Amino acid sequence: MDSTASGFLSSLIWWLFFLYLLLWPQMQYKGLQMARARLLQQLSRKRGSTVITMIHRQESIGLFGIPFYKFISIEDSEEVLRAIRMAPKDKPIDLIIHTPGGLVLAATQIAKALHDHPAETRVIVPHYAMSGGTLIALAADKIIMDPHAVLGPVDPQLGQYPAPSILRAVEKKGPEKADDQTLILADVAEKAIRQVQEFVYSILKDRYGEEKAKELAQILTEGRWTHDYPITFEHAKELGLHVESDVPPEVYALMELYKQPMKQRGTVEFMPYPQKAENSK
Repeated sequence: MDSTASGFLSSLIWWLFFLYLLLWPQMQYKGLQMARARLLQQLSRKRGSTVITMIHRQESIGLFGIPFYKFISIEDSEEVLRAIRMAPKDKPIDLIIHTPGGLVLAATQIAKALHDHPAETRVIVPHYAMSGGTLIALAADKIIMDPHAVLGPVDPQLGQYPAPSILRAVEKKGPEKADDQTLILADVAEKAIRQVQEFVYSILKDRYGEEKAKELAQILTEGRWTHDYPITFEHAKELGLHVESDVPPEVYALMELYKQPMKQRGTVEFMPYPQKAENSK
């Protein structure tokens, strides 16, 4: 083989390797999307419902598998509202949520649309639905949680500060000792808390009654706990929320299709108990 042919072959191999690096992550992602679609179709037929997912998990897409993080955004609300709008009015909706929260505006839009759906609505929480995720869950007729899943408070946050904490800081220090910026923040914080309380009350009153709806709205927005406080299944029941624990097995299988970036080695591994080996004895 002459040097020209050898150089051409080397160049061809290099380009094929480059295309592999470029296209393989995308092919893997397309495969995951197809597997998710099949599982969602199976779940939809089993439950006789429109199944919608809003799963915010770190994923990696692209040549170098660079991870990016997801939160409830306006784009999410656009997609979920479109799905709810297209759902048959006389059929249930199952909304699977896995999220740390996000924009109050987007979460409010989704919650209102879910609340207004004529047929039964169910929010399924396999692991966690914090902040805006909890706001959406409150709008459903039924919250289905894994026994170890958690919800969270819905007290509004102003930047890095919880709105209730801003008000308490001004109260302790005294308005006359606070600077103008803090007083402005306190004014916005007061409005933000009132707005979220009123919205939570509006989506709960028809299912919980006015008195219970006001109680829950205050508890969840007043800053009783830190914003990342985990409201467990048992605690949610104690608060009086309509929660159940019968998460469909397909939901757990679906979560397996939202893996962390492949470029990063996982920190947890496990080996399932060998039931078949035991049964064969």
